[in-house]
Amino acid sequence: MTRQMADNQTAPVLPIALERSIYGLITTPVLHLALEHGIFDRLLADGPLPSSSVAERIGADADTVERLLLVLAAFEVVRRDADGSFHVPVEIAPFVARDSASYVGGFVNHMVMDAPGRLERLAEYLTRGKEAADAARPAPYDEFYRDEQSTQDFMDAMWDLSYGVSQELAALAGLDGHRRLVDVGGANGPFAVAALRQSPELRAVVFDLAQVGPHLERTRVEHGLADRLSFVAGDFFHDDLPAGDLIAMGYVMSNWPDRECLELLRKAHAACVPGGRLLIMERLFDDGRDGPIATAVMNLEMQVETRGRHRTPAEYVELLTSAGFVDPEVRRSTRDKHLVIGCKPSG
Repeated sequence: MTRQMADNQTAPVLPIALERSIYGLITTPVLHLALEHGIFDRLLADGPLPSSSVAERIGADADTVERLLLVLAAFEVVRRDADGSFHVPVEIAPFVARDSASYVGGFVNHMVMDAPGRLERLAEYLTRGKEAADAARPAPYDEFYRDEQSTQDFMDAMWDLSYGVSQELAALAGLDGHRRLVDVGGANGPFAVAALRQSPELRAVVFDLAQVGPHLERTRVEHGLADRLSFVAGDFFHDDLPAGDLIAMGYVMSNWPDRECLELLRKAHAACVPGGRLLIMERLFDDGRDGPIATAVMNLEMQVETRGRHRTPAEYVELLTSAGFVDPEVRRSTRDKHLVIGCKPSG
């Protein structure tokens, strides 16, 4: 085909999936700015509002606020009314309201502030492989907890990523009859708090690195759980886990390769009392590993941030049974974090 013939043909329209992939590079930082600078706060409290009123109320440049809102409207994160005012759709509101259990601000901050620098490593991974490329870099959690601000940002991200869905997961788990929850790698306690609110007779201990202790203490005080929530410092690859009849691991397995996961699951089996249960809470790939989108994206992020990956339900069931757990079961939430349950025999 000659260039002239090609020019005479009707140019195809850019497919929506490709368009969103290209311009998503801009949209996430725009979302971050809108969250950080109170644009959503004003729209939720006072909206619908024209962009000029939003700018006036947050003390920002009117032209920039309008351009940000137009991007968010094009991506259907906000809506623009016939009179030019903007409002937050009801299905978006729980995720951008600061006082909501489903608020995503901390997670968005983590993705915008930390992920881009790390994603630059992918080119090196492509040519050299992760092991060689990361040989001189700090271990993942040394990087997450490199200073107080980094630790706080990571705790905020984990809370925003986990607390909302943890309320559903705690209900799905069926906590009646359990007395002692050990939340391994439980960070500042999003699942532990949800479980304690679900089951008044339950007591919980979060087992995590020492740097997490002060953040868990703040959670304990803020949620009035001083007599029910405690903290034990330790490294789960070097220390024994506390004993309990319910062992939980949320976003822990996805940080490690299969060998380390199996080692940790065997430790969990030893710590779990006979008749107790293990709860794995993770994103799950579809059986064919062709989605969901969030799992596929975060699977790539796991390569950069950690040494792990996301798995299918069958892969988790295989790990559980290899570690000695029986009667594996998958219970799916309405969101992107699900339960895989294993039981320790009573005998």
